[in-house]
Amino acid sequence: MATPYLCPACRTNRTKFAVIEQVPQYVKLDPDTGNTVELLDAASIDPLHIPYKGSLRRVQCGVCGLLDDEQTFAATARNHPRGR
Repeated sequence: MATPYLCPACRTNRTKFAVIEQVPQYVKLDPDTGNTVELLDAASIDPLHIPYKGSLRRVQCGVCGLLDDEQTFAATARNHPRGR
Protein backbone atom coordinates (compact mmCIF):
# COMPACT_ATOMS: atom_id res chain seq x y z
CA MET A 1 0.00 0.00 0.00
CA ALA A 2 2.85 2.42 -0.73
CA THR A 3 0.73 4.18 -3.35
CA PRO A 4 -0.69 7.68 -2.86
CA TYR A 5 -4.48 7.97 -2.91
CA LEU A 6 -6.78 10.83 -3.87
CA CYS A 7 -10.54 10.54 -3.52
CA PRO A 8 -12.11 10.73 -6.99
CA ALA A 9 -15.35 12.17 -5.58
CA CYS A 10 -14.34 14.99 -3.23
CA ARG A 11 -10.81 15.44 -4.71
CA THR A 12 -9.57 17.00 -1.47
CA ASN A 13 -8.71 13.98 0.65
CA ARG A 14 -5.22 12.50 0.31
CA THR A 15 -4.75 11.32 3.90
CA LYS A 16 -7.85 9.78 5.55
CA PHE A 17 -9.00 6.40 4.24
CA ALA A 18 -10.32 3.05 5.39
CA VAL A 19 -8.65 0.16 3.57
CA ILE A 20 -10.83 -2.95 3.39
CA GLU A 21 -9.17 -6.29 2.66
CA GLN A 22 -11.58 -8.63 0.88
CA VAL A 23 -11.05 -12.34 1.46
CA PRO A 24 -13.59 -14.55 -0.32
CA GLN A 25 -14.96 -17.49 1.62
CA TYR A 26 -16.52 -20.21 -0.51
CA VAL A 27 -19.46 -22.00 1.11
CA LYS A 28 -22.15 -24.47 0.21
CA LEU A 29 -25.48 -23.60 1.85
CA ASP A 30 -28.56 -25.64 2.65
CA PRO A 31 -31.22 -24.26 0.26
CA ASP A 32 -34.02 -24.54 2.84
CA THR A 33 -32.39 -23.18 5.99
CA GLY A 34 -29.46 -21.15 4.67
CA ASN A 35 -27.13 -22.93 7.09
CA THR A 36 -23.57 -23.59 5.97
CA VAL A 37 -23.23 -27.20 4.85
CA GLU A 38 -19.62 -27.06 3.73
CA LEU A 39 -16.72 -24.59 3.72
CA LEU A 40 -14.65 -24.84 0.54
CA ASP A 41 -11.24 -23.52 -0.40
CA ALA A 42 -10.52 -22.04 -3.83
CA ALA A 43 -8.92 -25.29 -5.02
CA SER A 44 -11.90 -27.48 -4.10
CA ILE A 45 -14.84 -25.52 -5.53
CA ASP A 46 -16.81 -27.41 -8.16
CA PRO A 47 -16.77 -26.37 -11.86
CA LEU A 48 -20.20 -24.72 -11.60
CA HIS A 49 -19.08 -22.44 -8.75
CA ILE A 50 -17.49 -19.34 -10.29
CA PRO A 51 -14.44 -18.16 -8.32
CA TYR A 52 -14.34 -14.59 -6.97
CA LYS A 53 -12.84 -12.19 -9.51
CA GLY A 54 -13.31 -8.90 -7.68
CA SER A 55 -10.62 -6.70 -6.19
CA LEU A 56 -8.79 -7.84 -3.08
CA ARG A 57 -8.69 -4.35 -1.61
CA ARG A 58 -11.33 -1.61 -1.47
CA VAL A 59 -10.86 1.90 -0.13
CA GLN A 60 -13.34 4.21 1.56
CA CYS A 61 -12.73 7.96 1.70
CA GLY A 62 -12.63 9.21 5.28
CA VAL A 63 -14.07 12.59 4.24
CA CYS A 64 -16.98 11.92 1.86
CA GLY A 65 -17.46 8.16 2.38
CA LEU A 66 -17.00 7.04 -1.25
CA LEU A 67 -16.24 3.30 -1.40
CA ASP A 68 -14.46 2.02 -4.53
CA ASP A 69 -11.61 -0.18 -5.76
CA GLU A 70 -8.10 0.75 -4.68
CA GLN A 71 -7.05 1.27 -8.31
CA THR A 72 -9.56 4.10 -8.67
CA PHE A 73 -8.07 6.07 -5.77
CA ALA A 74 -4.50 5.38 -6.95
CA ALA A 75 -5.28 6.40 -10.55
CA THR A 76 -6.88 9.65 -9.41
CA ALA A 77 -3.76 10.49 -7.37
CA ARG A 78 -1.53 9.69 -10.38
CA ASN A 79 -3.62 11.88 -12.68
CA HIS A 80 -3.72 14.79 -10.19
CA PRO A 81 -0.24 15.06 -8.63
CA ARG A 82 0.29 17.44 -5.72
CA GLY A 83 1.39 20.95 -6.57
CA ARG A 84 -0.58 21.23 -9.80
